[in-house]
Amino acid sequence: MSRSSIKGPYVAEKLIAKVERMKNSGKKEPIKTWARSSQIPPEFVGYTFLVHNGKVFKDVFITEDMVGHRLGEFSATRNFRGHGRIVKRLLTKT
Repeated sequence: MSRSSIKGPYVAEKLIAKVERMKNSGKKEPIKTWARSSQIPPEFVGYTFLVHNGKVFKDVFITEDMVGHRLGEFSATRNFRGHGRIVKRLLTKT
């Protein structure tokens, strides 16, 4: 179920404050966050976020195509390692 349109998109208040602070100072350092459920507003375009995936922080550079999505979508939590190992069998004829 989606969020009510009356409430508007969920954006973490701390992230908005950090982006505003960086905009005023002119710096573009990565912003470390655990707020994976936060949506990406247009103000975040051009900034890099370090999004936690449960183990490490992944670099996510925000582009215009990402607006409206959530930060967690770009920091995968699971590593696919294949569908089982193919064992090379040596068949010899006698």
